Amino acid sequence: MASNQPAPEAPSPFSTDSYGGAERSVGEWNPTEDSIRPVRGRHRVAKQRGLARSSTVLGVGVIAAVGAGGMATAQDKAPVSISLPDSIADNLPDAKSLPGVGAFMSDEAEAAPVAAAAPLTTAGLTRAEAEQGTDAGEALRARILQQAEQQQASADAEAKAAAEKAAAEKAAEEAKKQQDEAEADAAAKKKAAEEAAKKKAEEERLAKLAASFSLPASSYTISSTYGQSGAMWSSGQHTGLDFAGSAGSPLKAVHSGTITSAGWSGSYGYRTVLQLDDGTEIWYAHQSSIDVSVGQKVTTGETIGRMGATGNVTGVHLHLEVRTAGGSAMDPMAWLTSKGLSV
Repeated sequence: MASNQPAPEAPSPFSTDSYGGAERSVGEWNPTEDSIRPVRGRHRVAKQRGLARSSTVLGVGVIAAVGAGGMATAQDKAPVSISLPDSIADNLPDAKSLPGVGAFMSDEAEAAPVAAAAPLTTAGLTRAEAEQGTDAGEALRARILQQAEQQQASADAEAKAAAEKAAAEKAAEEAKKQQDEAEADAAAKKKAAEEAAKKKAEEERLAKLAASFSLPASSYTISSTYGQSGAMWSSGQHTGLDFAGSAGSPLKAVHSGTITSAGWSGSYGYRTVLQLDDGTEIWYAHQSSIDVSVGQKVTTGETIGRMGATGNVTGVHLHLEVRTAGGSAMDPMAWLTSKGLSV
């Protein structure tokens, strides 16, 4: 049965408030993902990917920020208020009800403000520093400076130790060098003293010998030496030392001894043999005359004959030979020198 009353109008999705403002929705809002436009501009919300934010992640970010740069003056900045138009603020849905968004959120997200409640200026501070109101940036700067000072002090200590070690080694080396030089100098002085003493002793010995020995002639010239080669000597070499002088000049006994031979001896002419106490024989050849006889004892410097030119000779001279007790010839000049005589 038809009614004469008009059909009721469909409820309007918007109503007017008592103040005449914009109409607000009173119906159920169940948007889909396709019907939601992302807010652009400064209020754009990026989609979350991966793990949800939590208080732990936020805390790590705060610590990293303080450690890297030190947000030391965050509390000194004035708070910034953020406002949204009423039409948007009143119609914002619950974030958990948004498709694809609620799955990324957890109850831990609500605990985030607890971690953020701690001021950034006290992050990384000890309790004592926080109680004293120490700024985080200043505290970090002080720690860096302290660490730098400790490293510098350690480097200075190492450098000082190295310098002291080098100085000690150098001092030890210098001391050893001085000690070696002193020892070398002492050794050289000792050696020189020993040589001087030895030389003095030898001079004294030769002086005593010279007092007991004598050269065979007083005025002479050495005309031939021991070991010379030539056809003039039957052995091919000269076996004695020749003292050239004037005929008839006296010939002396070089040392005390006994006459064992006195007379003619072929190519030696008139020859006298004087035997010393140690068995050494002294031969005087080519004499013009002999003044001693066999078995006679003579003393040093006593005249035993005269210089001449008898036997195999080319001029007036004394042919002097020195032989061992066994009869072997030796250099007369070396023998006379060993007795302290200067020929």
